Amino acid sequence: MENKTYYIETYGCTSNKADSLIISSVLNKAGYSQKKLEDAEFVLINTCAVKQQTENKIKTRLKDLYNRYKEEENKYFVIAGCLPHIDSNYIDVIKKIIPNFSAIIDLDNLEEIPVILRDIKSGKKNLIIKSKGASDKSRFLIDYPKDKITGIVPISSGCLGSCTYCCVKNARGHLNCYEPKSIIENIKHQLKQGIKQIYLTSQDCSTYMSNNMRLVDLIQEIGNLDFKFFLRIGMLNPKFIVDNFDQLISMFKFDKVYQFLHIPIQSGSDAVLKKMNRPYTISDITEKLKILRKEFPFITISTDIICGFPGETEDDFAQTNDLIKWLNPEILNISQYTARPGTKAKEMKQINSRIIKERSIRLTEIFRESMVTINEKWQDWEGEILLLHKGTTSNQAFGRNFAYKNIFLENNKKKYGSFVRIQIYDIDGFNLFAKLI
Repeated sequence: MENKTYYIETYGCTSNKADSLIISSVLNKAGYSQKKLEDAEFVLINTCAVKQQTENKIKTRLKDLYNRYKEEENKYFVIAGCLPHIDSNYIDVIKKIIPNFSAIIDLDNLEEIPVILRDIKSGKKNLIIKSKGASDKSRFLIDYPKDKITGIVPISSGCLGSCTYCCVKNARGHLNCYEPKSIIENIKHQLKQGIKQIYLTSQDCSTYMSNNMRLVDLIQEIGNLDFKFFLRIGMLNPKFIVDNFDQLISMFKFDKVYQFLHIPIQSGSDAVLKKMNRPYTISDITEKLKILRKEFPFITISTDIICGFPGETEDDFAQTNDLIKWLNPEILNISQYTARPGTKAKEMKQINSRIIKERSIRLTEIFRESMVTINEKWQDWEGEILLLHKGTTSNQAFGRNFAYKNIFLENNKKKYGSFVRIQIYDIDGFNLFAKLI
């Protein structure tokens, strides 16, 4: 009997996770079964390229896989994701690391994978598979395991920006928005399986526009579906907040939408933002966020900051510190700048890595200090949460409320995927502890 088994390993963002779900679904429907690494015939590595640290991790992993399995004839390696496509020479980079690879696939030919695997099995090696054009990934309907609670639905790929530090645009390309009808059908398909939490994902959800349907219109249609669930909207570019603030306010008023905003501001300095080619100013953003926090006092705000972008002065960094102290975000993703291939920022004068590290440490400390009081407003809060999975101790469950807060329910006897009423009785930094009521 033919051995049709695969293993898939995923790095990076929610969009990459969505791609891996599609790959698995396509292969499962073609008669393949997912196995552990050591038992699988085909090994698929879905790569990420956004940070040098992640690239290094993937390269180390590929070297390890090559050394471990280079003598095995029935182990085939397929490389997917962004890394091979961020610069013209990166396919050669992959070849040097893992010379026995079977195929490097593009980001839009996921439905062709069963055919590609058959070609590999017939003896073809070192295949470089290019897609014929952009595809609508929302068309792929995923069948989840019965105990799965969270689903992912891609709404677009690529972006409209040209940030000087970002190499992902080289891989993901220009904005391609998916059909609203396909997105809605995909979500309905998932909800019918018992999915209770949907993540909308994209490189930039804010730019969605298809058949005259804006993001807010799409969210309204999703919210009107006759199921009980939470919807998390993915990353929104700060320019969207400035230019389409009314849309943002409207979206957060839908009961099923998490009051959770991921807005990657990247720097508190207008001078640095200009060098990054980020088309907004800090005063524009802070003005809108003041109104947003007044309208939704319990909203969870997540932002990203790059420390040590080329040309960032101590004064620029001080402005970033001031921004974070003022914004007081619930989630802060701090990146130490590293030059990425094929970007304009790579050609700029770089800052000493020691200074970059030192700045990231200082900003981290500012954020940690803010965590002491950031959740005090949640003390004794009562309301409904969605139970998602086990907590960190026995008889404890982890869930989220309307503001996407981390809530640990003690002495839980309820089923995961249930909505339950709780009261928060204790707070520890970002985590809230609750009991049933």
